[in-house]
Amino acid sequence: MTTRQKQRRAQAGTRGSRVSVIVAAVLAWAGLTLVMYPTAAAWVSSYNQSLALESYGQQVVAASPPPEDQIAIAEEYNSKLSSGAILAANTNVPTGSGSLDGDELNYWKLLDAGHGLMGRIQIPSISVDLPIYHGTSDEALLEGAGHLQGTSLPVGGIDTHSVITAHRGLANSRMFTDLDQVKKGDTFSITTFGHTVSYQVIDTKVVDPKDNASLRQEAGKDLVTLVTCTPLGINTHRILVTGARILPTPPEDLARGEGPAAVAFPWWFVAYAGITLGGIVLVWWLVRRMGRPATKKRAREEEEEEEAADALAI
Repeated sequence: MTTRQKQRRAQAGTRGSRVSVIVAAVLAWAGLTLVMYPTAAAWVSSYNQSLALESYGQQVVAASPPPEDQIAIAEEYNSKLSSGAILAANTNVPTGSGSLDGDELNYWKLLDAGHGLMGRIQIPSISVDLPIYHGTSDEALLEGAGHLQGTSLPVGGIDTHSVITAHRGLANSRMFTDLDQVKKGDTFSITTFGHTVSYQVIDTKVVDPKDNASLRQEAGKDLVTLVTCTPLGINTHRILVTGARILPTPPEDLARGEGPAAVAFPWWFVAYAGITLGGIVLVWWLVRRMGRPATKKRAREEEEEEEAADALAI
């Protein structure tokens, strides 16, 4: 084998190594993108929920009737409601079992800031800040938490019991994923039309799917129960977190209920963008090295070396 042939073989080997590096870099980037998808989707969902809450605040200010009247009407509704919810066996979402004394008050038109948006629930211990929508339809529960029709509207008051439910373990949103980490003594607050009520957790339990648990009003009590499914991805059981009203509402909860929704800065995107940019630079450099033509001087030297090697071979 001539020297020139050895050089060409070496160059081919180098080219093949560079191609392997490029393929590996592209595959690594694709794998990173798949791994980052749940984090990115959850952040986008949180951002969209924050926009909904921002819009909610603006709609409440311009509401007609004004917020004070809206709350008064909601309290009237609660006073006429025999509140209740049934956690039927082998179902994921509870069923409202309350009945209303009279039909002059339409649930779907009460506390509606637009598109069924009713309020906001915040659970500081697990960093939850979600919009609350009327009902527990699939559409509502994909946007945030849902208020269960047939239970008290979440404006507080003696002899009321509201039920708020949300998904857990969605690939694109946290929702109530961490509700199992809420403990007795933790607090949460609900803000509806500028009216914030706070609750301290007095009971947490997991209900067997065969149990027909009932969540009804209790005389003299002001309660809210949060409901979601467990275990993650299996959803055969339900987590129930019940809170009792705190009076007066803590100042920090009042301030939190009026403040903007907090969305964490996407540091993950900074890291992802940096890795992606580094990969692009690497691939560009390797491709450029493979396709870069030799200089005239180097080409002449290679021709002379090849002629010399052929002469020796003869």
